[in-house]
Amino acid sequence: MSDLHLDDDCIFCKILRGEIPCFKVYEDDDVLAFMDVNPIAPGHALVIPKHHSKDILETPPEWTGKTFAAAGRVARAVQKTCNPEGINILQANGPGAKQSVFHLHVHVVPRAHDDGLTMNWDLVPGDMDAIGTLAERIAANVE
Repeated sequence: MSDLHLDDDCIFCKILRGEIPCFKVYEDDDVLAFMDVNPIAPGHALVIPKHHSKDILETPPEWTGKTFAAAGRVARAVQKTCNPEGINILQANGPGAKQSVFHLHVHVVPRAHDDGLTMNWDLVPGDMDAIGTLAERIAANVE
């Protein structure tokens, strides 16, 4: 792992280096998945790349892809093990999105109907003209 980019002060990098223990559920050459020790539901797991980048905006695409592919594997294992009514795959970027550890990570969260978690939102129709205009602007900036 010495050839991978890790940060000395990042708690997830410390987990990757074995300096802090974790409850590992999956690992390969590129990613590590482990149980969240502050779970919002039984079976809540985190998937991280073995490359330090603070968020999805700074993570090279190859690492983002590897991380989300592993999140899919972990989600299938959580489904098989916990049999939840649903699973949220969450990834937060920046303080406004409540990111608490600044190392790209994906939450795999088992859900139950009416479980009281508040990360869902009501569907409210938007202004279709404004949405279309913004879509064109965003599409022009896709690299």
